[in-house]
Amino acid sequence: MEPIYATGVAAKLRSQWDRNEGLGQNYNAVKFLGQDYEMLRAQCLQSRTLFEDSYFPATASSLGFNELGPRSSKTSGVRWMRPPEICSRPQFITQGATRTDICQGALGDCWLLAAIASLTLNDNLLHRVVPHGQSFSEGYAGIFHFQFWQFGEWVDVVIDDRLPFKDGKLLFVHSAEGGEFWSALVEKAYAKLNGCYEALSGGSTSEGFEDFTGGVTEMYELSKPPADLYTIIKRAVERGSLLGCSIDISNTRDMEAVTFKKLVKGHAYSVTGVEEVNFRGTPTKLVRIRNPWGEVEWTGAWSDNAREWDSVDPSTRSKLNNRSEDGEFWMSFQDFLREYSRLEICNLTADALEASQIKKWSTSLYQGEWRRGSTAGGCRNYPATFWINPQFKINLKIPDSAGKNDCTFLVALMQKDRRKQRKEGKDMETIGFAVYEVPSEFVGQPAVHLKRDYFITHGSSARSETFINLREVSSRLRLPVGEYIIVPSTFEPQKEANFVLRVFSEKPADSVELDDEVKADLPKVNYLAESQIDAGFKGLFRQLAGADMEISVTELQTILNRIISKHKDLKTDGFTQEACRSMINLMDVDGSGKLGLTEFHVLWEKIKQYLEVFRKFDVDKSGTMSSYELRMALESAGIKLNNHIFQLIILRYAEQDLTVDFDNFVCCLVRLETMFKTFYTLDTDTDGIISLDFNQWLSLTMFV
Repeated sequence: MEPIYATGVAAKLRSQWDRNEGLGQNYNAVKFLGQDYEMLRAQCLQSRTLFEDSYFPATASSLGFNELGPRSSKTSGVRWMRPPEICSRPQFITQGATRTDICQGALGDCWLLAAIASLTLNDNLLHRVVPHGQSFSEGYAGIFHFQFWQFGEWVDVVIDDRLPFKDGKLLFVHSAEGGEFWSALVEKAYAKLNGCYEALSGGSTSEGFEDFTGGVTEMYELSKPPADLYTIIKRAVERGSLLGCSIDISNTRDMEAVTFKKLVKGHAYSVTGVEEVNFRGTPTKLVRIRNPWGEVEWTGAWSDNAREWDSVDPSTRSKLNNRSEDGEFWMSFQDFLREYSRLEICNLTADALEASQIKKWSTSLYQGEWRRGSTAGGCRNYPATFWINPQFKINLKIPDSAGKNDCTFLVALMQKDRRKQRKEGKDMETIGFAVYEVPSEFVGQPAVHLKRDYFITHGSSARSETFINLREVSSRLRLPVGEYIIVPSTFEPQKEANFVLRVFSEKPADSVELDDEVKADLPKVNYLAESQIDAGFKGLFRQLAGADMEISVTELQTILNRIISKHKDLKTDGFTQEACRSMINLMDVDGSGKLGLTEFHVLWEKIKQYLEVFRKFDVDKSGTMSSYELRMALESAGIKLNNHIFQLIILRYAEQDLTVDFDNFVCCLVRLETMFKTFYTLDTDTDGIISLDFNQWLSLTMFV
């Protein structure tokens, strides 16, 4: 049987149902590009061929588009080679994955490699990303797979093992010894996920942390650290959190500049341990750090050959101090605060922690989107549109501790797929969020979408520290027990992006996406008897309808366009035959496909009402309606829609500049009224569900 390809809306619904069934969990990852590792591997073993991945081919396009583009000197002379062609006894992982397996190549992805290095500290986390049972010996078929967390779900990425090779070595990440390949293959799989290797250039370690764990990252500015930061780091290391740090640059010339004590500016390091040692009778706090270059180490106090180690107990010294140029070194906590600018800590979510560990966070995750004209409202600086952004409610019920009223929670807003879109010249949008207290009259109500007036008259209770063009913005907040609304947004209106909003609370808290309930309070249609209809209207009808005394689609089109042309204040392209057919479908009680006198009278009155609503909500008298004026106009006409349905309305009825003219406004109202009436007619037991067989479904959808 041939597959049936779903339409956009149907595919979206189907996808949501699959995710509700558990697809996208680590144990049931989504197959990236539909590639099934086990099936492809079995086919290769059966045919005795090595896998070649047509989705990420061994060609220039997989390397990059600019600095690593086809004409770049960096990529000239690149050959793609499999590990068995590079060395005689390649290994996937030897004696466990270690931090020295990850040395940076000719790609500016130190942020990613710092994250991979941190992953090696926790076997459970490592093997969520690097599934067991892969090798270059038993069952080798040139195919490998890895799993990454992507915006709320785990994705299984299949690759072949052809790696870019130049001047006698791997072009990108490699192991210090040269014969171990798991890290190079992880990098390749991540490059495939993001479109090409060059898409990985430049980033924040937190991005890698989160894509390897599904955790959530907090940032600390080390110029103003919290008093208990060392304890925070110690607890984070004990909990298996991933930690990264970096030194800010003041200008582009500073990028990867090496300070005189051999620290690299603008470079991502991973924090791999903390320890307190007794130094000349005084407890001294130390931090262990790794440079993903695999070399270039700190030369100050507590570095590999520093004299401080001579004053430490020999057993402690031998346990901690490894005097080799492996990129890993110790430094004092005070020097760490002084030399580095920023620390990133990725807190693991409950599903990444071992069962024996305390469940730290109660979590909620929502997929959302900002769309021009419907949900891309911009920040509070734009009061006319801010209210149309998606809104999410969190109910903080349990204070952090007895006798207190405050609740701690963390909000993390992440924009999706922007790295993948770099080839098209797109980059990160500037994003942030604000938190508002739910007005008392709406407490306890799920289906509420707060409107413009509320946000104009109320200030926020909390907000993200800044609007910034990072993949994720997160803030740890503390507010009194109560109900709050989180409004995520881009800085400017009409900027399109998909996003994931995650809410983590120390104590259980309910959260839900706030949206209007889809419903229609439609006025009762009053069909007058012919004797009750005004004589003047009857005369007009006879004149328009012709000999058969019924108005056809073509006649209705002529009538409406003649009338509307007289209203010079309205912008319109004129009513199409399709629009007129929809109107006749709504009013045609006897099924003739034409309108008799009483049916036409009802339609006439309806259009007059629509005109009144249109003029009322066309606030700037432009003759068209903006998308947010449209939403208020629909409510005034008795129709409430949620964000998703409203987005579909804008896609269907708005012009390129997101305005809606009068003919489209009428068509929209007619179609909505038809759909509501049809559903209510079939929903005889008023339970909000109807059951149709395929013939009924087809008849219905082709008709309305």
